[in-house]
Amino acid sequence: MITADEIRRLFQHQLEKIKDEKLREQVVQVWVTAAALGGWRSIEDLQRLPFTILTDTKGISIIEHTIAVTEGALGLAEAQLRAYPQMPYPVNFDRLIAGGLLHDVGKLVEVQPDGKGGYKKSRAGELARHPISGAIIAAKVGLSDDVINTIACHAKEGEGAPKVLETVLIHQADFATFDPLVMMQKGQLIL
Repeated sequence: MITADEIRRLFQHQLEKIKDEKLREQVVQVWVTAAALGGWRSIEDLQRLPFTILTDTKGISIIEHTIAVTEGALGLAEAQLRAYPQMPYPVNFDRLIAGGLLHDVGKLVEVQPDGKGGYKKSRAGELARHPISGAIIAAKVGLSDDVINTIACHAKEGEGAPKVLETVLIHQADFATFDPLVMMQKGQLIL
């Protein structure tokens, strides 16, 4: 069983940036709950889990992807703060970091080992994609609707839906890490 302390160590650098202690602990609990629901037994299992089964991830795990998306979304927000003389909208950094860390947590119930060394959609994953399952788990843990929006609306499920600013930043960071791999596999990425 994956423990809260293991999750805290895994995402220590990002979690330390969340000022709201309750939110920080809720993020940890969502990961622990999702790992238990998905049957993941160790951090090593998660470190082997690719962040998507839709394309070749070149060995990038869900943990590495989660950190990259969180840091990428932070970078987008910080770049605007530095470049704009006056921000046209406020950035909630606690919500941004929490949403980045949780955007793909539903994949822990969406994907399972295929018994042949790879991964496949689970029954739960066939019924609801990770933005939905992640949002449900986050709601059960008691996260705010604003943070749930960052999970539920970061992918195609959010197309046309109202979004908090942090969801937009997470979406952009997420697809900046996904699209190049898809393009590479299709021979469309110019290297």
